[in-house]
Amino acid sequence: MKNLSFSLLALTSYVLLSSCSADSTANIASEFSVGSTIEGKTKPISKQACNLGNVQITTDFATGRMDECRLIAKNKYLITLVAENTPINSSPWYAFKVQAKKQTDITIVMKVRGDKHRYPPKISHDGKHWQLQKYRLNGDRLTMKLAASTTPLFIAAQEIINNQYYIDWAKKLKSSNSIKHEVLGYSSQGRPLYKLESRNKLSKEWLVILGRQHPPEITGALALFPFVETLLSDSELGQDYRNKYNILVIPNINPDGVYAGNWRHNANGVDLNRDWQNFGQVETQQINSYLEKLVDDGQKITFAIDFHSTRHDVFYAMPVDYGMENPYFVRHWLAALDTATPNFDVVIKPGNTPNNGVSKQYFADKFGVHAITYEMGDNTDRHDIIFIAHKAADTLMKTMLSNADHNKE
Repeated sequence: MKNLSFSLLALTSYVLLSSCSADSTANIASEFSVGSTIEGKTKPISKQACNLGNVQITTDFATGRMDECRLIAKNKYLITLVAENTPINSSPWYAFKVQAKKQTDITIVMKVRGDKHRYPPKISHDGKHWQLQKYRLNGDRLTMKLAASTTPLFIAAQEIINNQYYIDWAKKLKSSNSIKHEVLGYSSQGRPLYKLESRNKLSKEWLVILGRQHPPEITGALALFPFVETLLSDSELGQDYRNKYNILVIPNINPDGVYAGNWRHNANGVDLNRDWQNFGQVETQQINSYLEKLVDDGQKITFAIDFHSTRHDVFYAMPVDYGMENPYFVRHWLAALDTATPNFDVVIKPGNTPNNGVSKQYFADKFGVHAITYEMGDNTDRHDIIFIAHKAADTLMKTMLSNADHNKE
């Protein structure tokens, strides 16, 4: 079957689609404040700028990131991207705003210190509609030509989804559904960790959904939104599902990293999806404590999904012989998804990494249940991401409500 992705060089426009519209220009800037210093190996967060006469290139907004900026010729600028600390997964994030007092054609050259580019540039005038920007990659340098004007132009590695976006999205969901939107705890720098909860007093079983452990992984977020919306819909299937299962969604686990425009880590320079064994960070500590309390109160964690992005679409699962309940459940669900999406290849990669500290391993080891890492490709078509997410949620509900025997193939 054909994989639904677009070429990095295709100048295809796409819109961020979910029940909540994407950040307006005002919302993109709404979380701006002076960066704080992070201890340890992590470098200080600072909002860099090339504010040179007619043209201003700035990062004074939430998720804004360029680590160095300098003028290297007339109307030509060099931007250098630097990881928050090392070692680190190769995910060089950038987001900056270009504006000029009068119309000016400019050239921007970007390089990554000690790494290489991963994300092709996207541009937006309103923070809502994004399109791929033409660029040229020559060795380690990415070059693009832009028209700077009095209207701000945002350039980013992926669509900008900041912390405020999650709050606005949850409020819209709450207004049309019987769900709770509450603070579960606080991040290392004191930002709230929100949870969405659909709870039926007659049910003791829980589906847990996690998101945004890694800040640049936007396509995972673009999948999480419609997936959750489908689970919480007023459809007969959605209502039947919520009559049997409770739903806990923690959509934005790393708000500090999101705000700072980090490549991978939280404010302490730690990969949160490697911290589900030692629990050295407050973000994972608080989620683990909340899940433990549910179990202590007689509740049961039944299944968990962690949304991420990588270079291609893939579902990372636990092996069927790992000793979990209903060992073939994930295979049955994803086989149903494969049937429901004939133009999409459902790729399953089972794996067991007992000392790696990833969330799916945590759920398998601690609660004896299946969990998957739901990965969407960096460049997968955005409309396809939404379509697949709706189908994934739909087939998941049907699979969990079915009378199928998940103890056999």
